[in-house]
This record gives sequence, structure tokens and C-alpha cells, in this order.
Amino acid sequence: MLQLSTRAQLLLGLGLALMMAATRGHHFASLENLPSAAWALFFIAGFYLRSKWAFAGLMAEAVLLDISAVGFQGAIDLCITVAYPMLLPAYGALWLGGRWLATRYRAHWSMLWPLLVSVVLASSLCQLISSGSYYYFSGRFADPTLAEFAQRLLRYGPLSLQSMVFYIALTAVLHSAVLAMMQWRSAAVMNRGHHL
Repeated sequence: MLQLSTRAQLLLGLGLALMMAATRGHHFASLENLPSAAWALFFIAGFYLRSKWAFAGLMAEAVLLDISAVGFQGAIDLCITVAYPMLLPAYGALWLGGRWLATRYRAHWSMLWPLLVSVVLASSLCQLISSGSYYYFSGRFADPTLAEFAQRLLRYGPLSLQSMVFYIALTAVLHSAVLAMMQWRSAAVMNRGHHL
């Protein structure tokens, strides 16, 4: 299982919160062409951060950013509906997907398969919960049907997965680079010890 120091978790949590603020929705701090990192951030936080308070903090930040974004646009009733609370279990699925992966972690290429499985399952569950609740309970669709919902999932689901995969792949590359740097430093220290 992956273990980070408390300091490393705090710094990483702050970085994830800043990334959420920079990419979520269209608000005052939005970076124009970056897709929302929210889904990936909940997954990544579940993988690296041990405290359940990290999930609560990211969730609170997401809600505040959504309220401010739709408040600026004057369309709060369009995005925040009775289905909005279902984001809690949707993002929870992402968090738990990251947690599941963390319990199986070892620094080896064989982690690619569990990573792929956990990302696809967690994001699919998140998509079903968030899109399904909005489609069926928001009141935006006159006569919701399973066939139409399936078509919407096929149309919009890959875009959500694409965004998530982008950020997870970037994180995996950074993770591998940090591991390689740590191994190099450890080998350099051992070499110096042998030469003394």
C-alpha cells in the first residue's frame, strides 16, 4: 500500500484543490482550454490521501465553485437541481476507486492493469450516477426513457472518460518520474557510502 508522509499529503491536497479551482466550470479562475479535472482529482485524492476530510474538502470546494460559476452566469436553477446531491455518491465512487487501487499498489508495471480497471469502473459508475440522476430527476427532460439515456451515455460518456484518462495518465507519468528520481538518489547515496 502506498504511504505518503503527512506533509506530502498536505502539499498534494493543496495542489489538487488548486487544480480543481483552475479547471472546474466557467468561473473567474478558469483556464480556457483545460477540461475539468474534477473526476480525476477525486480518484487521485482517493489514491494518495488517507484522510476522509480530504474528500469532504474537495466536495465542498466543488460545490462552492459550481454555485459561484452558475451564480455569475445567472443560471443557478439550470445546473443545480434536485439531482445535484447525487454528485456525492458519484464522486465517492471515484474516491473509492482510487482507494481500491492504493491498497493494491506496488511500484511495478503490473499496476497498469489494476489502474485501467479501477479508472474505467469508477468513472463508469460516476457517469451512471451523475448523468442518470440528472437525466431522470432534474426535470429537464419531459419523458425520460432508458433508450434515450443510453444514447446520451454513449454520446457524452467517452468525453468524460477522455478527460479523466488525460489527467490520470499525466499523474502516472509524474508518479513514475518521482519514483525514478528517488531510486536514483538512493543509489547515489549508497554509492557514496561504498566509496568511503
